[in-house]
Amino acid sequence: MHELDVTRHPSLLVGLDEADDAGVYQLAGGPALVQTVDFFTPIVDDPFDWGRIAVANALSDVYAMGGTPLTALAIVGWPRDDLPLDMLADVQRGGAAVLAEANCTLVGGHSIDDREPKYGLAVTGVVDPGVMMTNGAARVGDQLVLTKPLGTGLIATGIKRDKATPEQTAAAIAVMTALNRSAAEIAVAHGIRMATDVTGFGLLGHLGEVVAASGVGARVDHRWVPLLPGVEELAEAGVIPSGTGRNADAAAEFTTFHGVDEVHRIILADAQTSGGLLLAVPADRCVEVVSALGEADVPAAEVVGEIIEGTGIEVV
Repeated sequence: MHELDVTRHPSLLVGLDEADDAGVYQLAGGPALVQTVDFFTPIVDDPFDWGRIAVANALSDVYAMGGTPLTALAIVGWPRDDLPLDMLADVQRGGAAVLAEANCTLVGGHSIDDREPKYGLAVTGVVDPGVMMTNGAARVGDQLVLTKPLGTGLIATGIKRDKATPEQTAAAIAVMTALNRSAAEIAVAHGIRMATDVTGFGLLGHLGEVVAASGVGARVDHRWVPLLPGVEELAEAGVIPSGTGRNADAAAEFTTFHGVDEVHRIILADAQTSGGLLLAVPADRCVEVVSALGEADVPAAEVVGEIIEGTGIEVV
């Protein structure tokens, strides 16, 4: 993406340069538009839950920028000769339920006949540029706060291989269908300017984008990172998504590990779906922010590390 010869417009506030979660375009005399798109193949068995997860995941990029989603366009690939359209209707009903929760309006969409089912959204929202959160705004001394536990990639693979327990499946679905709206609103209200949602590149991959964009380093203590139940056992048993393995290889290029076993290196690189926000919180506001997140019942509100001088990531 970074090598494309794309049009540069003076109203574009956030584009491809720093791997932010969404694009931001300043409207004349008004707010800025936030635009993003995300879709994927099924990661759980229930079509209604897949729809819920896909929509929560697509909306998350707008929340990560500090924005409010307004409208959405559905993207569907469906093997109409192999899967019933009633099943697609269940997927769409699940998505509609989360759109209603987010007060985001579905205005249309497009579908194609596809051998593998796919579903997601293109989302448009708005953000006040004065409170926008970006990857490049982390500062030395900031505390890193994570708002959802890790492990959805490992559990999703466990579901596919019949290795995940019902309790693990239910916990992962609850996390993946939870909107990041409350966490984003709290972050904006407390003047936080750096947020990213932890999704396909895993915690280390997305934090790597943050430190590169901000010109800083980061230190993470893996013992502080919240985890979904049983993910250590899944990783130890080799129930690992291919994307997580690729993430781990990529993260090794900019991450130094001190006394961290292979299982936890895998978990920190686990490819998440609809993961939480990773916030860089000024130290003097950290207790207040973590308390507010806890009162809002977000899935997690844990300090997992800090921003330091230097480059790359240290995991201890």
